[in-house]
Amino acid sequence: MPVDTNSPVAEPVDETQRKARRSDKRDKNAQHRSPQRSNTRRRARADASLERTEASPEEGRAPQDKRPRTLSGSIKRHPFTAGAVLLVVLLVAVGASLWWLNARNYEWTDDAFIDARTVTIGAEIAGRITQVAVTDNQPVQAGAVLLRIDDSDYQASLKQAEASAVAAQAEITNVEAQTEAQNAKIGAAQKQAAQAQAALEFAKSEDQRNRELLAKGTATEQQAQQAASTLRQDQAALDTATANVEAAKSQLAVLQAQGKSAEARLQQARAGEDQARTRLTRTTIVAPVAGRATNITAAKGTYAQPGQVLMMFVPNNVWVKANFKETQLDLMRPGQPVDIAIDAYPEKTFHGRVDSVQAGSGTAFSLLPAENATGNFVKVVQRVPVKIVFDRPPDAYLGPGMSVVPTVRVR
Repeated sequence: MPVDTNSPVAEPVDETQRKARRSDKRDKNAQHRSPQRSNTRRRARADASLERTEASPEEGRAPQDKRPRTLSGSIKRHPFTAGAVLLVVLLVAVGASLWWLNARNYEWTDDAFIDARTVTIGAEIAGRITQVAVTDNQPVQAGAVLLRIDDSDYQASLKQAEASAVAAQAEITNVEAQTEAQNAKIGAAQKQAAQAQAALEFAKSEDQRNRELLAKGTATEQQAQQAASTLRQDQAALDTATANVEAAKSQLAVLQAQGKSAEARLQQARAGEDQARTRLTRTTIVAPVAGRATNITAAKGTYAQPGQVLMMFVPNNVWVKANFKETQLDLMRPGQPVDIAIDAYPEKTFHGRVDSVQAGSGTAFSLLPAENATGNFVKVVQRVPVKIVFDRPPDAYLGPGMSVVPTVRVR
């Protein structure tokens, strides 16, 4: 069949004919091996070439339809699709802008966890444990009994201290009675001294009159000597009475010193009594605050030593310790609201507020703080602990170390 070289299918036909000629050449080269097989292949290729040549005009014009299409032409041919794509792009841009405007108002970190001031429950006295009243992770109220230690020895010590206090009080009472008796003796001695003083004054007057009468010749020598002797006796009696008063007063000072010593022994006995009573109370260990008992190592029958840790106690009062980067603290202030997401409760969101920001980074208070003045220096963004408290006690079990993601609204 003649083929027009100007037709749209001229190029495909020439290519087909070239392929057919190459196949014929290969067949001729292979005739010495299988002539019959070569003839069959040649006829098949000729038939295929004929079928391609007689193809429809639409198939022949297909290569001309593969022209590059412009964007404006595609929009004109598909206006609804282009509008939909443009709308989606605008919505994505608006959403991204709104998200950025909203996200810049918040600061968050995943380097945060629940924190609390755990209490170490230990023995303050030595003794055998007679009762462990709680089990692991049991919630208890403040003042609830946690465990008991054998108190028989401490009961005896308390009774002994009470007896010492009673004896000291009795000694004070005895000294007070002796002091009252001594005061009475002092009073009697003073009265005797006053009586001797009055007799002495009268004896002086008598001696003076007898001297004057003896000088006038109206009194005898014997009367004058008798008056002088009476004066000397009354003077001696006054001196004795005065000495008795001083002796009684000195004895009173001794009794007063004994009274002070008895009071000191009483105070010592009462201090021993208080100490014995305190030791007795330490045989019963109670919960300091409401919380949960955990990590219990005490067991009934175990001998506890002073300072030995028997269990740990986690209070119900917990908060969030969030380690924010120092670049996130520019707008962070105490009192700002916080949304708290806890990994253990993904369906719940807790609310709190910023309580305080630590005065220093975490590494500054570590066991081995960084010393930037030595060796090579590589600047690393530091993290600063921020304390976040709950607005109200959370209605979920929270313990120290649980992971938290707080989001602080800073604008």
